[in-house]
Amino acid sequence: MRDTRDPDYIFKILMLGDGSVGKTSLSKHYIERAFTPDIRLTVGIQFFIKQEIKVEDKRVKLQIWDFGGEDRFRIMVPTLCLGSHGCIFMYDVTRPSTLNSHHSWTYIVKERCGKDVPIMLVGNKIDLVEKRAISTEHGIEVAKRSGFTGFSETSAKDGTNVDSTFETIARLMVQRMHRLEKEDQSKDKKSTVIVGK
Repeated sequence: MRDTRDPDYIFKILMLGDGSVGKTSLSKHYIERAFTPDIRLTVGIQFFIKQEIKVEDKRVKLQIWDFGGEDRFRIMVPTLCLGSHGCIFMYDVTRPSTLNSHHSWTYIVKERCGKDVPIMLVGNKIDLVEKRAISTEHGIEVAKRSGFTGFSETSAKDGTNVDSTFETIARLMVQRMHRLEKEDQSKDKKSTVIVGK
């Protein structure tokens, strides 16, 4: 019998990064289990939904907001950050300039969503071995130095680490929700001040 209960959490994930790094391809591979080699450049936003995954003991639905990477769309990022629970910043391991631009994207996310919002750094196109220009070690170093919550390398073409990347960001978002819920409970338990006693 199919479980028809509502999910415990519905999370909004932003997919950010320069144009042609593979954000749409990664999202489509995760949702549809397919790779489309001739995907057009995203104009504005594309929207994907993963109906349900199990994270720890929670049922989670993911709303993936795939954001066009051209500079002209960057003005929309602050508004899109509202209500976001996590972010994946993607770069292309064959194009160093796509990694160097991470500050301008992630700064906005931290300002709008809070410093503790999970942001993963994800290097894509690792199947292009001969064209690779950014090593795994350098990617990890940038992730640690810049305060990313997680790091992964993927291939939207052959599926390497696609599922585990989304599972990791989902787990980080669940852990953050647990922390926030505990903080709310501890605030509720503060003693009541009674005047005149």
